Amino acid sequence: MLSDTEENYLKALLRLTGEHDGAGETGTNQLAGTLNVRPATATDMLKKLKEKQLVNYEKYGKISLTDTGRDLAVAIIRKHRLWETFLFDKLGFSWDEVHDVAEQLEHIKSEKLVERLDKFLGFPQFDPHGDAIPTADGDYASEARFMLAEASVGKQYTIVAVKDNSPPFLQYVSQIGIGIHSQVAVLHRYEFDHSMTLAINGTSINISDKVAQNIYCKPV
Repeated sequence: MLSDTEENYLKALLRLTGEHDGAGETGTNQLAGTLNVRPATATDMLKKLKEKQLVNYEKYGKISLTDTGRDLAVAIIRKHRLWETFLFDKLGFSWDEVHDVAEQLEHIKSEKLVERLDKFLGFPQFDPHGDAIPTADGDYASEARFMLAEASVGKQYTIVAVKDNSPPFLQYVSQIGIGIHSQVAVLHRYEFDHSMTLAINGTSINISDKVAQNIYCKPV
């Protein structure tokens, strides 16, 4: 049985090495930065995970997940996103509130509970932030999408996901009227700073390039 901390390391490694294929590599400093711990602390944990055959790791070398490690990490991500969906859809939490609560709930070990939760929610494919929810077999739903910053002037798009899941960002985009499934039209892009003017819900808003780089969309 893994500790909550070990699960958090596996989840962070999955995101750093490529969530949908897990085939990439990362470094100790990058992992430590993601988890906000000292490199020496990350090194100690990597040694433990290597002993459990969950990571491929050598001192000063790159880190990757083993097949078993990736399967466990995907299962943790699955629980996290199912709980986010439950909190958002059934309990009325806002999309900027669900992450921290799901961080606690994702460590529940009962597989039966997770499968019942998935069925209760109607087997959702995406969470409230537009991230794909892995199936019990570890498969991800795919959806063609690109950054709003790459959208063409004069065309309409549907917002499908956000890259930045931090509460300040989610609160900001909610305040300006953008959410998952929102439909927007790109009215203008400014050459100077690449900021954009969008039409949404009958009004026009300006967003910075930084905001547009953190929103995923697809053509209507």
